[in-house]
Amino acid sequence: MGGKCPHRHVKKRRYSHKTARRTKFLVNGDDMVYDELKKSEEEKKPLPVDEDLPGMGQYYCIHCDRYFANVSVRDEHFKTKRHRKRVKQMMGPAPHTQLDADLASGMGMPDNGPKLMST
Repeated sequence: MGGKCPHRHVKKRRYSHKTARRTKFLVNGDDMVYDELKKSEEEKKPLPVDEDLPGMGQYYCIHCDRYFANVSVRDEHFKTKRHRKRVKQMMGPAPHTQLDADLASGMGMPDNGPKLMST
């Protein structure tokens, strides 16, 4: 009845489910955030007060599409690696849109070449 306990072993590094859960609750896609960033200051509307959102919806990160409870939490978020990566990603080329996907799969508008002269 001696020997080692069968449950006594080094735990293996397992897949983290936190990253999968983070992406589950994203509201806007990359293309929508990119379009929002390209708007001029006159076109942007002030944030409306919403009781259902954290911080009444007043503390918002447009790059990450997230709301925060107060200014200090939002400012801490601006220093994180995830935010800086997201800013760098949004400053690059435009993300793919549904139109790009349709054209790549052959479902877009057909290219029949130049029109011939009609008689």
